[in-house]
Amino acid sequence: MIITKQKPLEETMDMTEPYSKIFVVGCGKCATVCQTGGEEEVAAMVEELKDKISDFAVVEEPCDLRLTRRDLKAHKETIAGSDAVLVMNCGAGVQTIADYTGRIVLPALDTMFIGSTERIGRFYDRCKACGECILDETGGICPITRCAKSILNGPCGGQVEGKCEVGEYKNDCAWILIWKKLKEQERLDLFAEFRPPRDHGKKALLTEIIF
Repeated sequence: MIITKQKPLEETMDMTEPYSKIFVVGCGKCATVCQTGGEEEVAAMVEELKDKISDFAVVEEPCDLRLTRRDLKAHKETIAGSDAVLVMNCGAGVQTIADYTGRIVLPALDTMFIGSTERIGRFYDRCKACGECILDETGGICPITRCAKSILNGPCGGQVEGKCEVGEYKNDCAWILIWKKLKEQERLDLFAEFRPPRDHGKKALLTEIIF
């Protein structure tokens, strides 16, 4: 799930200040779960900007262009007559709304990370969408997200008794967790393998994937 947080209201108000007619789009998936852009949050935003709002809608999954077309079809004329669209979605949703509407888009949320959910309001950073997944080699524990230094060959010299120096030894060292998991799985040979530095140029090429 894509984890987002609302921008400070003052920042959103400043961003919308130049526009007199604003259409608001919420998200029925991730932002609803995060309580940052679902129906309740959209209603609250509409109330804050009530003198400027032309209309609003919650798209089931705004990062999907097909669903965006479907859910905003009835609002097409209203959106066309609006000065801007305030988007309460992740960055992918904002760009999809921009592509579909052709209007000025204003992001009301900041996209934080791809995470797992323990409960509403408690999320964990678990994936950076790096494009080179090695979870099969690390016992299902991602060193890119869970190691504060994102090192591929660990642990570093900064861990003490399994705790990471970053954050004053309060967080578990990801590579100690990986070692324990691989030991449990009787696959410690993978722990000793050398992983070369990442070619970050590959990430730049992953802008469009066609299946």
